[in-house]
Amino acid sequence: MASSVLSNSDRARESSSRKQKKKKSHGNRDHHQSQNHHIKWKSQAQQEIYSSKLVRALNQVRLSPSNEAPPRRGRAVREAADRVLAVAAKGRTRWSRAILTNRLKLKFRKAPRRQRSTSSAGNNRSKKPRVSVLRLRGKSLPAVQRKVRVLGRLVPGCRKEPLPVILEEATDYIAALEMQVRAMSALAELLSASTSAAGSSSSPPS
Repeated sequence: MASSVLSNSDRARESSSRKQKKKKSHGNRDHHQSQNHHIKWKSQAQQEIYSSKLVRALNQVRLSPSNEAPPRRGRAVREAADRVLAVAAKGRTRWSRAILTNRLKLKFRKAPRRQRSTSSAGNNRSKKPRVSVLRLRGKSLPAVQRKVRVLGRLVPGCRKEPLPVILEEATDYIAALEMQVRAMSALAELLSASTSAAGSSSSPPS
């Protein structure tokens, strides 16, 4: 009887130790994958891949109807750059999945409802601004929690995530944005150089 109890306790210990080792190995593997992903954004090959995809996306924006206002055209360029960045991340991060999901939501969103007419006298009354309970709670939070909440709003898909997840996603998102800035700066230099070369060649000789 005592031997059976001891054997059961040994089995329980072995199973718990196996679970702990399994969790530790998964955690180390995820940590190594995230580190490799951060390093990938700094590579020249990844920047070239992103640049080629970005050029194709910007060509699609340029082929769209040209009667759009400049702010709307600039917004389309920014959305195309972010969408290509999320595709380059291959959906391995929360921020990339959030950008792609938001794009699908905007695509299938219904047409905006018409605004109701405000001709009635009752609607002309001045409405007092409502103070939301969430805003009051946000003011009463400690400074660290307020900063964490702001950081979660800045990183796509991390509004309601815990601090470790926000920090991990923010580190990868910042590295991806830095690569995006380098790629777009290089494209802007190429475009300006080609434009100046075309202008100098078209000018008549003196």
